[in-house]
Amino acid sequence: MTISYKWLSEYLPVTVEPERLSRILTSIGLEVESLEKYEEVKGGLSGLIIGEVVSTEKHPGADKLTLTKVNIGNGSPLSIVCGAPNVAAGQKVVIAPAGTTIYPITGEPMTMKVAKIRGQESHGMICAEDEIGLGASHAGIIVLPPNAKVGTAAFDFFKPYTDWIYEIGLTPNRMDAMSHWGVARDVCAYLTLHDKKDIKPILPTSNNFRIDNTSLAIGVKVENAKACPRYSGLSIANITIAPSPAWLREKLKAIGLRPISNIVDITNYIQHETGQPLHAFDADAITGKKIIVKNLTEGTPFVTLDEKERKLSAEDLMICNEKEGMCIAGVFGGLHSGVTGTTRNIFLESACFDPITIRKTSFRHGLRTDAASRFEKGTDVSATVNVLKRAAILVKEICGGEIASDIVDVYPNPKEKRQVAIKYHYLKKLSGKNYHPDAVKDILVSLGFEIVKEGIDELRVAVPYHKPDISLPADIVEEVLRIDGLDNIDIPDAITITPSVEENYAKETNREKVSGYLSGNGFNEIMTNSITNAAYFSEEEKKNMVTMLNSLSAELNILRNSLFETALEVVAHNLNHRNQSLRLFEFGKAYHTTGPGQYSEDEKLCIVISGNISEGDWKAKPVVADFYHLKGVISSVLKLMGIKQDSIEVLQVPKLDNHVVFKLDGKIIAGGGEVNKKSLGKFDIKQPVYFAGLNWSLLSDLAAQHTPAIKELPKYPSVQRDVAMIVPRQLAYEEVEKSVQKISLDKLRDMKLFDIFESEKLGKGKKSLAVSFIFQDDEKTLTDKEIDDWMNKIMTTFEKDLRAEIRK
Repeated sequence: MTISYKWLSEYLPVTVEPERLSRILTSIGLEVESLEKYEEVKGGLSGLIIGEVVSTEKHPGADKLTLTKVNIGNGSPLSIVCGAPNVAAGQKVVIAPAGTTIYPITGEPMTMKVAKIRGQESHGMICAEDEIGLGASHAGIIVLPPNAKVGTAAFDFFKPYTDWIYEIGLTPNRMDAMSHWGVARDVCAYLTLHDKKDIKPILPTSNNFRIDNTSLAIGVKVENAKACPRYSGLSIANITIAPSPAWLREKLKAIGLRPISNIVDITNYIQHETGQPLHAFDADAITGKKIIVKNLTEGTPFVTLDEKERKLSAEDLMICNEKEGMCIAGVFGGLHSGVTGTTRNIFLESACFDPITIRKTSFRHGLRTDAASRFEKGTDVSATVNVLKRAAILVKEICGGEIASDIVDVYPNPKEKRQVAIKYHYLKKLSGKNYHPDAVKDILVSLGFEIVKEGIDELRVAVPYHKPDISLPADIVEEVLRIDGLDNIDIPDAITITPSVEENYAKETNREKVSGYLSGNGFNEIMTNSITNAAYFSEEEKKNMVTMLNSLSAELNILRNSLFETALEVVAHNLNHRNQSLRLFEFGKAYHTTGPGQYSEDEKLCIVISGNISEGDWKAKPVVADFYHLKGVISSVLKLMGIKQDSIEVLQVPKLDNHVVFKLDGKIIAGGGEVNKKSLGKFDIKQPVYFAGLNWSLLSDLAAQHTPAIKELPKYPSVQRDVAMIVPRQLAYEEVEKSVQKISLDKLRDMKLFDIFESEKLGKGKKSLAVSFIFQDDEKTLTDKEIDDWMNKIMTTFEKDLRAEIRK
């Protein structure tokens, strides 16, 4: 939620500095995520001065340049070389003296320096409007009115709009704070309590509202009162569509909205002022002069304002005329009923719609509008008429015209205020603080609650309509805590707890062990959202994936079936922020479905490597990540958990190249490879990325079966022997390992490939492998004869099984 400091201050009867206001907002639960200065003109025209051109003469070395003397009010005229065709003596102009930084409409900021231009010294610049951010024209320099005072700061002359802008992180239940009025109400409640003054927000009234005539009466019929509990509207005739006045444009631009036209800008302004969305129809496009709020049949085509045809659901609530739909209620307007430059008469709508209906429609059509985001959280059902009057007054003031109908207000089932009772001892129990009853009443009344009944230990209040989330005593406690200040919650001297005893802790122990190992080796743990974007997946993949029925957004609409896509999002984010060398891991869940109501989730561990695994310095070159490093990490994790795979096999998969899987008892326990270019392209990743996925659920079960054993360090030495052999080039090292495993040498402790050599001198399609073997006996020292016998067995097996040629 974006809040303007200047706009908000209009509703506060006392001045609160921006920094203090920021602290207050965070303290009352409206967390300020950022506070930034807004400048309508970037740089705020800082350093620019109003000057007068005293004299001009042609540049001796350039036909299109002019030498000028400019008085800026400090007694000594500046010599400035100017290239503008319209410069002339006697003009009042904007000067950027040497040392001033200017911010052009396009391009980077520039700091003026004393410079020689074609041999003539220039001490600054006479500015055009695009060069200092005042406009887009570069036809010539800005020529000011003759009464402009020399030496005046350009900021004081032009008075560009400046403001402080708050970005507030609202929780979903705080619809009451989705407006400047709502925030002002909370701030005033805080100030009333803490400054010991009765401070109420200054809200514009609608006392000046008058109906001019009833020449443009438009009837309203609500057929679906559940989806539209209240619908209010009125007609305004003979308006003039034009650009909005400067004050309105400035306020909207400050909060990030683009001014469009006076009517549209007024509806946007009212929405951000009051929290109530409005919609303006071209009254002449309302066939039959009647508004009908109803649902249309499934599949009805409807063209929205963005000129796209959408097929309506039978659950979509529509605002219709007697002939056709005109607007998707609370979400988006239609192409043929909206306000245009030729509109003369409008019908202004102020309604309350069912939050669930609006949210479903918004996501169904992928239309995430400001109006929808407010309606889906709930709006103040009591405010529709008052807001309508406020808007009508603004329309008459800005657009002219006359209010040409009575207010139509269809409210068949008036809603009663919800009542909630709270006991003071319950308030103390939950808050940890003993509040005086008068303080509690003052807080609640300042927030709009009505005191219904008071008792010795109980208070019953009527909840205001602008707080539809309040329904429990705990909600009242939260309101009191907020206004008292969440940073004022008492911290007790002692906390009494009953420690829990966990029985099945092996899984968490292994997770902690693996996390510690990876972190110790330079990996960073990441945590990503289980909900991701369906656009990442093929239609075939989506058949076994869990789709969200009521998704958070158009980009978060499906549960992931692996940690692959969400990990690549993190890689892309880091690469975009110049973090090129990445070692990441994540524990998370993946989800699958085999049919309606058949769902499963599995715990996974993913490991991601990209860039350098060690940076270069004066002594060593950087080491670039590769597939073999990833494979080594997988092997180390399995070894750490006491798991030894039966085999490592190549397995082709759609998203990874050179993909291998680790198997145990025929089950895949882990796999990894290099992410292919197609997958990288989806995330605009240019450098190689290596990804491993481990079945953590299965690994945890296997690790639980492993009993760690401690044994004495061997007393007798190990012996290493090497074999070099020529084999077919396509032979995988895995085949070498399998051949040795068949011999079952119980004294063989380890074997490693330490060299690969390829050359045409070895023969066509040949390569040389060098493998080392470690032998050891725990009971005695091995003899050369024993080792020679084992080595002969190994070499014979290589010659027979692998068609190897042993190199002597």
